[in-house]
Amino acid sequence: MAMPDASSSSMTRTDDMDERDDAPAKKVTDVDYPSRIRGGIPPGVWALGFVSLLMDISSEMIHALLPVYLVTGFGASTLAVGIIEGVAEATAAITKVFSGALSDWLGKRKLLAALGYGLAALTKPIFPLAASIDWLVAARFLDRVGKGIRGAPRDALVADIAPPHLRGASFGLRQSLDTIGAFLGPLLAIALMWLTAGHFQTVFWVAVIPAFLSVVLIVVAVKEPKRPPRLRGIRVHLHRDELCRLGARFWCVVAVATVFTFARFSEAFSSCGRSRSACRWRSFRSCW
Repeated sequence: MAMPDASSSSMTRTDDMDERDDAPAKKVTDVDYPSRIRGGIPPGVWALGFVSLLMDISSEMIHALLPVYLVTGFGASTLAVGIIEGVAEATAAITKVFSGALSDWLGKRKLLAALGYGLAALTKPIFPLAASIDWLVAARFLDRVGKGIRGAPRDALVADIAPPHLRGASFGLRQSLDTIGAFLGPLLAIALMWLTAGHFQTVFWVAVIPAFLSVVLIVVAVKEPKRPPRLRGIRVHLHRDELCRLGARFWCVVAVATVFTFARFSEAFSSCGRSRSACRWRSFRSCW
C-alpha cells in the first residue's frame, strides 16, 4: 500500500491554515472598515445643509424685521402680530404631518422638499412689494406652508441618503448649517439696516437672493436615491395601527417635546416691545 507523500500533506495543511488565517481578516475588513466610512458624509447631505443655510438666512433676514415693520410701518398692534405669528407657526406644524406621510406614499421626497423651498422663495418678493398688511399676512402664511411642506420630506431624504453608521452625524451636520443660517440672517439684517439707514424694503430685496439660490441648489445638487424594493405596503400612513407601530420610546420623545413647546413664545413679541419703546423714546425727545 502506497504511503501518503509527507510533503504533499504538509502543503495541504499549510494551505488550509492560510485559508483559515485569511478568512477572519476578510470578515473584519468587511464589517469594521466599510468602504463608505472612508468617504465620510455624502455630498447630498452637505447640499441639503447648505440649502437650509441659504433659506434660513433669507427667512431670518425678513422675520427678524417683520414684527417691527408691521408695528412701525402699518400700525399693527401687538395682538395682531401675535395672531399672525401663531397662525403661521401652527400652519407649518400641521402641514409637516401630512407632507411627511405624502412623501412616504409618493416616494418622491426631493419633489416635495423642492416644492416647499420653491413656495417659500416665491413669497419673499411679496414682503418688499406689499402695500398693505393683508399682503404681508398672506406672504407670511404661504411662507410657513412652504416650510411645513419641505420639513419632513427633507429630513426623510437625509435619512435615505446617509448610510446607517453616519445617520446621526448627517442629521447633526444639516441642523448645524441650518442654525448657522438662522444666526447669520439677523446679523445681515442688522448690518443692512445700518447701511441703508433703516430702509426695510432694501433688506427684504436682498433676502430674496439666498432664497432662490437655495432652490437652485436643491434641484441641481441633491440626488434622491432609489427606494429599496419590497417595502411593506401601507394604505393609510396616519392610521392608528401604523402610529402604534412607532413604539413607546418615540411617543415619549414626542411627549417631552410637546411639554417644552408649551414654554415657547414667538420672538416677535420681544421685537414689538423694543420697537414700541423706541417709538415712545422718539416721541418723548420730540417734545423737548
